[in-house]
Amino acid sequence: MSLLRAEPITCPGKVQGPAGQGARSRGMAAGCEMKRLLFLLGILQLLAATAAVYKQWIPNTNFETASNWDKGRVPCASDVVHFEKDKVVSVFVRSPHMLTDMYLPLSGELVLAAGAGFTAFDGSWDPGCDSGETVRFADAEHHAWFDPTLWQDVLPSGEPKPSGPIFSVDEERVPCRYDDVVFQPETSFWVNIDSSQPVIHLRSISVMGQELNTPASWAGYLGGPSAPLQFHGNGTLQVTGTGCPDKSGCACGNTLDGPRICTALLKASGRQCPEPACQSPLQPLGHCCGVCGATVNLDFTPDFDLQKYQDRLVQELLSQPKYAGVQMAISKVHKAQTFLGILSRSSTPLIQIVLIDDRAGVQAGTAAEQLAADIMENVAQHGEALGISSGKVEVATGSTASRQVGSHPVSRITAGTVMGLLFSLLFLGGILFLYRRGNLRLPALRLSRSWERMEDPVSPAPASDKGFNNPMFNVEAPGADLGEETPKDLQVFYLNPLYDASETET
Repeated sequence: MSLLRAEPITCPGKVQGPAGQGARSRGMAAGCEMKRLLFLLGILQLLAATAAVYKQWIPNTNFETASNWDKGRVPCASDVVHFEKDKVVSVFVRSPHMLTDMYLPLSGELVLAAGAGFTAFDGSWDPGCDSGETVRFADAEHHAWFDPTLWQDVLPSGEPKPSGPIFSVDEERVPCRYDDVVFQPETSFWVNIDSSQPVIHLRSISVMGQELNTPASWAGYLGGPSAPLQFHGNGTLQVTGTGCPDKSGCACGNTLDGPRICTALLKASGRQCPEPACQSPLQPLGHCCGVCGATVNLDFTPDFDLQKYQDRLVQELLSQPKYAGVQMAISKVHKAQTFLGILSRSSTPLIQIVLIDDRAGVQAGTAAEQLAADIMENVAQHGEALGISSGKVEVATGSTASRQVGSHPVSRITAGTVMGLLFSLLFLGGILFLYRRGNLRLPALRLSRSWERMEDPVSPAPASDKGFNNPMFNVEAPGADLGEETPKDLQVFYLNPLYDASETET
């Protein structure tokens, strides 16, 4: 890690003296204030560059690149250069060339650098060029944007980023939505941007040494003659000019194109994942093949800072000699939620840490497993201060199958659970109190009892029961004899107190 050392800038104060001397003093003070302003702007630009991620496109379609020709060499004077007539291509020419003949495509361009050009071969002897062959420009249409092997991480200066203990899962090896994309200066290129995303968002794109970091500047470049010859396919690139606004990190955004990324990666490596040393390898989110080692999933709070936490892990843990050969990938991912084994459309953000090591055989993944244990111990001690609420570890080594080691919630989550239970108990107690006082009426529920349904049915009234007591008119039925058995066809009549038979006769 390099340290930035800033020398203090001192400015002269007010000087009392002749008018000319006072004017010179004011001029010096103004110049010094301008230096201060430029110095602060430089510091801010340096910090912004440090936080940004630069990914550089590796292939090119330059005339002087030997791999761009079917013969594996640059054409010489006695050769005939042949471009397929139906190919749409942009070719950058860096130096002058002498050729016997050249067939150009129907749609394309030759971008000539200062002093570059073509002249006809005059027949003179050219050392090392006795073949006189037809040299064809190779097909660049297999160069796809979502091929991780065609990108490399670089510094803001354009130099390759030094290798270290930090690596990226496969989906993040391709430019993410807040990354800066760099096409090398003085190079032409051909890239297929077919995508499953409606729009591929980027922070900036640098082409021919020019950084395009606003939507307007990028739209202007797309309207020029070179862009249709360089970018092909159904995808749409959009420059936003903004970085990740969340200190807890931002998801890469390449999940929809994960199958494209894995297809391109496996095509370059023989169409199959390498055989892992562990029995049941882990499958990190955003990674194409299983790995031996450990994964740590962290739930975080708004206080979490991804960059600071990564620096902490590198300085305090990964730098230890016992972890030499261990690599770590750390990023924010979105994990799909499941309910009763059913995958839902919603997802939850978490911090994923992938740990792998260079051990072989039964020792594969053991160093990563130990580092994961140390990370969880650190979370248990300092998780609340770091903005980490809980963590879960899974390991897979050469001697064991993948398994979940455990989950370590932080005291804040435990306290939240206890408070939730207390609130629920108080709520139920309040309802019971209001019910006892009569201020709350609950709907009555009629529950049928099983033993009621199992009781014998009530026997019907005996045949000797010939009536019932009428409280309004107590008159015995005529001819009723309780001691005699009533015939089955006997009809029983009752006197109506409101009916007068004499009124009917008249």
